[in-house]
Amino acid sequence: MRPARPTDRPPAQALPARRRAAAVLAGALAGVLLAGAGPAAAQGQRDTLGLIAATGTIRLGHRESSVPFSYVDAKRQPMGYSHELMLRVVEAVRSELKLPALTLKLVPVTSQNRIALVQNGTVDLECGSTSHTRERAREVAFSVSIFVAQTRLLVAQDSRIQDFTDLPGKRVAVTAGTTSDRLLRLHAQRQGWSLDVRQAREHSEAFQMLASGQADAFMLDDALLLGERAKAAQPERWAVRGTPLSTEFYACMMRRDDPAFRAVVNRALSRVMQSGEALRLYQRWFQRPIPPSNLNLAWPPPPALLALYRQPSDQVPDGP
Repeated sequence: MRPARPTDRPPAQALPARRRAAAVLAGALAGVLLAGAGPAAAQGQRDTLGLIAATGTIRLGHRESSVPFSYVDAKRQPMGYSHELMLRVVEAVRSELKLPALTLKLVPVTSQNRIALVQNGTVDLECGSTSHTRERAREVAFSVSIFVAQTRLLVAQDSRIQDFTDLPGKRVAVTAGTTSDRLLRLHAQRQGWSLDVRQAREHSEAFQMLASGQADAFMLDDALLLGERAKAAQPERWAVRGTPLSTEFYACMMRRDDPAFRAVVNRALSRVMQSGEALRLYQRWFQRPIPPSNLNLAWPPPPALLALYRQPSDQVPDGP
């Protein structure tokens, strides 16, 4: 939005007291509307729908390499299963506010900064591969769950690593800021293991550590590991292994203490899931060839996800 231009008007002290008070009030209201497009205003108030209505803009957080949930193509355009679900929510918001059009501001986020960008108002809604945990729910609000995954390992086909019990003394890549990062360290501490945990900024960087020999294994959610495998030059060289260390429920993030906005988000997602549209999106991204290499993850929907589609819920188990 362009900044307001100053207008010619008499000095404030020349106005009668009543007109001066009205001018101050009008200026304050205009300032609020103009600031509505910025993070500070969003942080200071929780009326996300009001801010969207006032600015005609919704700010969406997306990932750049969380294949097949939220990632960018060669032209840096976001795509993926979670991103498509988020666009369905956007349409519901536009309809709720009776807006003829709604401008999308796309904001790339990482595992490390996604929560902070939601909290400070840079992002109104983030749908990617974010696990809903009780710890995170003290900082941001979550929608009903949109996916169910399990934490496992990606290793070379000829690796001797078959399960987590083979990790002591090994180099393990993780993406910083993920639940896998924290979970692996806690599990190693409880088991008394000595591990060389190597952090990467993004999933693609962690996979490169594995592919280049800087790591012996890469720990992450199974669906994301399959996505990294699909992007590899030689996917057949890599295998997803290990007894799941945890079950992760992905959900969309938004600011806390805004029940009106969260209600619109949940209604939209529940409608998409129960209508069968979410399953069709799943089949598109997990059971058919997808960009960038037109590889098929060939992964049938887990029973827990099908149950979630039938009965949407925001309930998650206790974290580690």
